[in-house]
Amino acid sequence: MMRIKAGIPLAWPTAWGAVAVGYKFGCPLAEQNGLGARIVTSAVFFAVGTGLILHVRRALLRELRQARKVAGVAQSVLLRPLPPRLAGLHVAAAQLSADRGASIGGDLYEAVATEHGVRVVMGDVRGHGLSAVGTVAAVLGSFREAAHDEPELGRVLGRLDRALARHLKERARSEHPSSGAQDPDSPVAEEFVTLLLLEIAGDGELRAINCGHPWPYVLRDVRVEPLSCADPLPPLGPFPLPADLAATACGPLLADESLVLYTDGAEDARDTRGRFFSLPEALAEAVRDGPVSPQAILRRVFTALLHHTAGRPTDDIALLVLRNERTHQHACLGARGTARQATTHPHPTTHG
Repeated sequence: MMRIKAGIPLAWPTAWGAVAVGYKFGCPLAEQNGLGARIVTSAVFFAVGTGLILHVRRALLRELRQARKVAGVAQSVLLRPLPPRLAGLHVAAAQLSADRGASIGGDLYEAVATEHGVRVVMGDVRGHGLSAVGTVAAVLGSFREAAHDEPELGRVLGRLDRALARHLKERARSEHPSSGAQDPDSPVAEEFVTLLLLEIAGDGELRAINCGHPWPYVLRDVRVEPLSCADPLPPLGPFPLPADLAATACGPLLADESLVLYTDGAEDARDTRGRFFSLPEALAEAVRDGPVSPQAILRRVFTALLHHTAGRPTDDIALLVLRNERTHQHACLGARGTARQATTHPHPTTHG
């Protein structure tokens, strides 16, 4: 059965070739040199060529649909849809790949409710497209375990750093076996990941560790403010982490306030005249008439981004919005209580 299925794609080209060969050597008209005979011969070979072209086109379209289906499945595993509500936070996220037709790129994000609070990661792998998928998988897989296991945010980052180092070493051995995993001239040695780790406690207090990533924006009513101005650590990959990985206290996320995490593709996007996209202005416009849902913020910002770049962004773009909808009673439960409540009363997942 498998051999029969494998031979089906060759049936039509073989049939068209048989028609052409049979006409050439089996039809007396093909041996004549008259104008009518030449016209008929040209028509036969034109029909054969057209049939082959149409067959190849259909085959390529089938392959393209299959590739997009596989990419969609891969995206749902790597950047799985976030729950719309997480321990009293309203959540929405979306990603746009710079590679046309690709569903996945080099940006990564995740948010989980743990006994230590809601923990969030936003990152950006150097480069974009399918070459970054392995790195995204390594970092996200490590975060999804470490976020629950480690009580300190710095220890979560240490786990991510070790997972990235293992992945890059294995990738160097497989892609460049002659150069060796430790060769500084190996292309893999230049790989790095900018990363932001965020923890939101049950009372709304924010703590963060930033490794070369843009700081988020806080939406307070109609005001757009940066979460912090502290100098970030270097990106993960090229340099060892410092021994002391203390998280930065960033103040509280109050009720009805929103936090917007993003990758640098958003602020690096340019229009046809080379002007950069202003994310703060787009966010201010999105909340100009008052607080709106995270999904509405995403729609308005991505609409503005696509309009600014004429629908052709040059880098992957990811946005993640968290809105504090906790009541006072909910906030007083603490990080452990909110995590337990999220586990006991789960919500269905959905795309941001």
